[in-house]
Amino acid sequence: MKRVWAPWRIQYILSKKPKNCFFCIKKTKGYRKRKFILTESTHAFVMLNTYPYTTGHLMVVPYRHVADLDGLRPDEISDFFMLVRYSCSALKKAIKPDGLNIGANLGKSAGAGAEDHFHFHIVARWDGDHNFLPVIGQTMAMPQYLEETYARLLPHFQPDKV
Repeated sequence: MKRVWAPWRIQYILSKKPKNCFFCIKKTKGYRKRKFILTESTHAFVMLNTYPYTTGHLMVVPYRHVADLDGLRPDEISDFFMLVRYSCSALKKAIKPDGLNIGANLGKSAGAGAEDHFHFHIVARWDGDHNFLPVIGQTMAMPQYLEETYARLLPHFQPDKV
């Protein structure tokens, strides 16, 4: 049997889990880098998923704590989807994926880990990246650390371009 080492997971496994929503970010000194936030707009922000499906797995999150699209005002929806579009463009430039998966898991039965704070996932995909590991081994092979991915993507997520 082969082993896939994921030593960064132990920090999450052993850590005290917050009772508050992890998407409701407090803007303290260094919060963007600590939370892997790439950019912010008026009503939403883009962050790396800290437990990604693949390198460059982003989440677009509204600031306001709402469970689904119905909870967002028209100005928030417009801002949110402009940030989704901007994020797709930035990902294409930064890491050149062959395609993107975009979507939301609405509700626990749909796979939502944070079922009461709506967000979209943007997952970069490459031809040939489909393999047996996630299906049989229930394991994701990540070719790059989050800190390296963050540094690579950050120049493509500048506030003046949103």
